[in-house]
Amino acid sequence: MPSASFQRCRRCVMDTSDPEIVFDSDGVCNHCHFHDQIRSRYILPAGEREKALEQRIRRVKAEGRGKKYDCIIGLSGGVDSSYIALKVKELGLRPLAVHMDGGWNSELAVSNIENIVDRLGIDLFTNVVEWDEMRDLQLSFFRSGVPNCDIPQDHAIIAVLLKAANAFGVRTIVRGLNIATESVLPQAWGYSAIDLRHIKAIHKKYGQVKLKTFPTCSILELAYYYAFKKITYYDILNNLEYDKDKAKELITAELGWRDYGGKHHESLFTKFFQSYYLVKKFGFDKRLAHYSSLVLAGSMTRDQALVALEKPPYDDDRMHLELNFVANKMEIEVVELERIIASPPRRHTEFPSYKSLLFSDWATRIRKFLK
Repeated sequence: MPSASFQRCRRCVMDTSDPEIVFDSDGVCNHCHFHDQIRSRYILPAGEREKALEQRIRRVKAEGRGKKYDCIIGLSGGVDSSYIALKVKELGLRPLAVHMDGGWNSELAVSNIENIVDRLGIDLFTNVVEWDEMRDLQLSFFRSGVPNCDIPQDHAIIAVLLKAANAFGVRTIVRGLNIATESVLPQAWGYSAIDLRHIKAIHKKYGQVKLKTFPTCSILELAYYYAFKKITYYDILNNLEYDKDKAKELITAELGWRDYGGKHHESLFTKFFQSYYLVKKFGFDKRLAHYSSLVLAGSMTRDQALVALEKPPYDDDRMHLELNFVANKMEIEVVELERIIASPPRRHTEFPSYKSLLFSDWATRIRKFLK
């Protein structure tokens, strides 16, 4: 039952479970206004968008001339990355697909990835993270009580992509970040995965296994890759007419792709973390942000989103099995995992980080300059 102070945006479906949400006099939230700002900045009108895509593809091909690959794509087996794999091949690029295996791939994700690279004839480079290190790091984040326990996986993906690009002399990483499905994400619900100081601080306090091979990327390494190796990201979906449902239909027909039933559910950890941990411990239902993004992009009506939200974020019986699975895989008792989830929430700001440095005005200006 919502509290007396509960409020939901009248345009999207975000609500006061985001403690930093602000509403204007019409009841429209700050996420809607932010979406409008970035959409006007990054989504070009029809005609200009195709031209920008053509120019960027031409540039990527020129940079890759004489090399085996002209771009890197991260391949998780999810909708966005699978669709990108199909599109970059259609555009005549020679991608190397890079996959970070953190030990949580579902069987379906493995099957989808195999289908994609086989049917498209793409080379696949997989970095298998040492399980004891991944387990210890993820357990450290659980024990710290912070919201974003997916930081270890996300940081490893960033590090693996950049190191692969550097190793193969590739300057463009084509990624799935996009405004159509990801424009809304409350900052209060998490923290950035690029902050290695933050990761080390939490692991130092709660970890037990020394990180010897875990893929990391420090601020200096980031500066090296971006400023000296000229490696850049290309958010190609912002230059395409991207509708998630249509993309699913296409990759299903062309690549034999099969659906997971939820965003980022190709990773069993992310599925548990988003559908249960965040909801149970913090009251953060990431479907709110996802559906709001789709509503603002016109891929879903607000009424459809509200109907979808009437379903619980997790099935009690099913989640009981997954709770046991996650505890067993992380080599702890179920009661300990339940105790972790029931313990008082903590903020990322309670642990050391480079937040003031990474998100300062001058750091933002440097990132824009390097784009």
